Amino acid sequence: MGNQLDRITHLNYSELPTGDPSGIEKDELRVGVAYFFSDEEEDLDDRGQPESYSVTDQSPSKESHLVLNELEFSAFSCQECIFSKLSETQDLNVYPMKGLLALCKPGDLIELLFVCSPTDHPAPAAPSHWAVYVGGGQIIHLHQGEIRQDSLYEVGGGSMGRVVNSWYRYRPLTADLVLQNACGHRGLKSDEICWTNSESFAAWCRFGKREFKAGGEVQAGTQQYFLKIHLSESNVHTLRFRSLEDLIREKRRVDASGKLRVIKEFSIVDGKE
Repeated sequence: MGNQLDRITHLNYSELPTGDPSGIEKDELRVGVAYFFSDEEEDLDDRGQPESYSVTDQSPSKESHLVLNELEFSAFSCQECIFSKLSETQDLNVYPMKGLLALCKPGDLIELLFVCSPTDHPAPAAPSHWAVYVGGGQIIHLHQGEIRQDSLYEVGGGSMGRVVNSWYRYRPLTADLVLQNACGHRGLKSDEICWTNSESFAAWCRFGKREFKAGGEVQAGTQQYFLKIHLSESNVHTLRFRSLEDLIREKRRVDASGKLRVIKEFSIVDGKE
């Protein structure tokens, strides 16, 4: 899964709440690293909307939500849990756009997903897209090498979505500061951008931590990140990284591959096939 990854087994870390004491980095600096937007991020405008799935109930009710057949993850910085996407402890349901809008408040992180079939437990059809909800049905997000403000309905179209404030377990900034971060970078393009994907940008807006920026990691010999991929209750694979940026990139790649493909991939690595 890449030469930079070391596969580790039998790591039994307890999930601890974040210990970030400051919340806001007082000396936040824009990292002098130019990032040219890659094809890793999905093309929301040009791909078109899938017609195989629709939801008629537009309220965030039990009848309108979906439960996706998706991978689950947890991530750690040394022994501290910094990310958790686990159905046993969190609500991972997704909603159509009007249902999602009823749940959103300014400063929220939202994740948009396109699903590929109308089955009871469909799988995402493309990488997820993250954004900051700024109110009035508007979002600010990183898309096609530009940080822009758009209508949630225009961007979301036929997608489903959910609020993901609790996935990263850093201490969040106040809603006003989240909006200030998002709005203050609106209009940046290409070499002015120092985030590698929509998730990193949206998370930086909410938590203000430079680790989400490309090249923003404060290098330390003992710093290590661990990504746990939960294939089942008894089948968990762990990968090791030197930066949060690398961990997020690999998490998104694995997530976009699909659960069945990843299970098969790890089965081959383990010599089960």
